[in-house]
Amino acid sequence: MPAPQDGRLLAISDLHVSYPENRAIVQDLKPFTPGDWLLVAGDVGERLEHIDWALRLLAARFERVVWAPGNHELWTPPGDPPDLKGVARYDHLVDMCRNLGVVTPEDPYPLWEGPGGPVRIVPLFLLYDYTFLPPGSTTKEAALAHAHGTGVVCTDEYLLHPDPFPSREAWCRSRVELTERRLAELDDVPLVFLNHYPLVREPTDVLWYPEFAQWCGTTATRDWHRRYPAAAMIYGHLHIPRETRYDGVRFEEVSLGYPREWKRRQEPRRLLRDVLA
Repeated sequence: MPAPQDGRLLAISDLHVSYPENRAIVQDLKPFTPGDWLLVAGDVGERLEHIDWALRLLAARFERVVWAPGNHELWTPPGDPPDLKGVARYDHLVDMCRNLGVVTPEDPYPLWEGPGGPVRIVPLFLLYDYTFLPPGSTTKEAALAHAHGTGVVCTDEYLLHPDPFPSREAWCRSRVELTERRLAELDDVPLVFLNHYPLVREPTDVLWYPEFAQWCGTTATRDWHRRYPAAAMIYGHLHIPRETRYDGVRFEEVSLGYPREWKRRQEPRRLLRDVLA
């Protein structure tokens, strides 16, 4: 595909198209110019048919779509093939995306050469390893026990299977190591990281329920925005759309979120965020 000479590099996440209100929003998403790329930072939906519907629609409209998986895509919900768990589920999603022409974390990292470029888009699949411990907890076991005691438990504990890895943190370690090897081979072109989770712990400090932080990333990536030539870090998951900066690098959450969340926001919703603004 030829490099765009114009257009915008846009981003969104947490579309959650199982909700009719969100499906209507996605149905109306359109590029501003024919050369626009769209980065999708995970949680398109839970069911394979919903994920396929949304990505197929977006891939037909945007010049290029780049996807990083969220935790919801990795669930094995009732009604979906029960044998698609863990790595098998992820591999199936990658095949789905490739058939739609959507770039995944398993593909070569594409180079954006439009306005604000060149930058290399780096979609990540890293998961989490319970190292974002909530205040007062010093171990994963204590943090999980406290979460269960308060009732703030991520549904991943029931629907996101790590098979064939023995645990989610083991799968996370494998993904971090694989990604670090790929990053070490890149040139010095600035990078736009696209991940469902923030690469640093600080964005989780504003969560209403601090117990949820343990399902929000890994401390193994805490220096990636300094170690690599990061131009921006785009993420979702927290459903708290905002921009922050760490060590001079822009971190932006681009979530749509659940209807009950976006309906009560006072400010106008910026559905498609400019990555290089």
